[in-house]
Amino acid sequence: MAEDMDKLYSERLKRYITANRNEKPDRVPIRPFAAEFTSKYAGFTSQEVTHDFEKAFEAVRKCAKDFSWDATVVNMIYVWSGLVDHFGQKYYKIPGIELDPNVGFQYFEPADEEGAFMKEDEYDELIDSPTEFLTNVWMPRISNNIVAPGQPNTYRNNMAWLKGGLSLMAYGGAIGGANEKLKSECGTVSCISGPIKAPFDILADKLRGFRQVSLDVYRQPDKVQKACEALMPYLYMNAKVASDPSKQVPVSVWLHRGTMFSKDMYERFFWPTLKEIIIKLWKEDGIQTIWYAEGNWDKWLKYTAQLPEKSIIYHSDKGDIFEVHKQVGEKFAISGGIPNDLLAFGTPQEVREYCKKVIQTVGKDGGYLMDASAIIQSDAKIENMRAMTEATLEYGIY
Repeated sequence: MAEDMDKLYSERLKRYITANRNEKPDRVPIRPFAAEFTSKYAGFTSQEVTHDFEKAFEAVRKCAKDFSWDATVVNMIYVWSGLVDHFGQKYYKIPGIELDPNVGFQYFEPADEEGAFMKEDEYDELIDSPTEFLTNVWMPRISNNIVAPGQPNTYRNNMAWLKGGLSLMAYGGAIGGANEKLKSECGTVSCISGPIKAPFDILADKLRGFRQVSLDVYRQPDKVQKACEALMPYLYMNAKVASDPSKQVPVSVWLHRGTMFSKDMYERFFWPTLKEIIIKLWKEDGIQTIWYAEGNWDKWLKYTAQLPEKSIIYHSDKGDIFEVHKQVGEKFAISGGIPNDLLAFGTPQEVREYCKKVIQTVGKDGGYLMDASAIIQSDAKIENMRAMTEATLEYGIY
């Protein structure tokens, strides 16, 4: 039995790597990024899998086995409440605490200058030392428990650092075992190995908030640019350190705010630092990146095409996957493009027909990986997920 699973895993790993390299495997790999759908299918609430990461791992394994997934993320429900609660983080709301038990976690970014976790006059501090700024200024602001340097120490402060650190170690230490179980019990590949964010997205998502940074790019553009440049080496190193030592499994970049830019803004603030990270990972380290283009990034395809051949796997969300294939399909593998609303509200036959169209167009010469357009939530119908699998197994053979 173990030998059969090892053989299945080897076949799937080869299939996954071949498609990622924009080549033709034996068939289209099934590689879904599935979050709360897994908990629904496994019979857990969103609360259960958010509070107990072992249940989240178990839910993924059940889906991987039952749906014959070639590769998947070992856990997409990454906001483990043990860590969030211990740190006292303010910008996440957790199912079963602030939210209904069956609703996935929610992220709330700073809505105004008063609530911003980094103030408009603090760019120099961030630029001078990102690590010191995040530790001394940002952490106390995003936490209900941590106190700023110079303030009276508290029991809650000490326990937040201690329990938060232990929680992070516990989760990080459990990932390796979860990957191994995904392999040994399901024959499924753990499909990503490390995260990146665009430097500008760090400013917009976690520090200033998008409303505030949208003013900063006009009021103090040089500071915004220098902040992105200061964050760049840290984000590159974070991806490199967390990457697959064998360089078979890609890292992933979650793209957010670039869709909202004008051409001049994109060229100055978003693209240069992100481009440098992706190129450095590929040329110096041989590490591919899943370019997870959340939203519609079609207007920036000519920039993405500047990246080295095979350096990324382009994931299509709200964009036109057929246009993506036309413009960058010769250079990069493509994944996704099956609309989430189709999986939620369509019929199995509609899902099958759309998957067939994508496979026979985007995937006709290889270099395509089957997935939904965006992370799969609990609204996806189980019968439609089965239809996506069945269509791939039927039409995706080369």
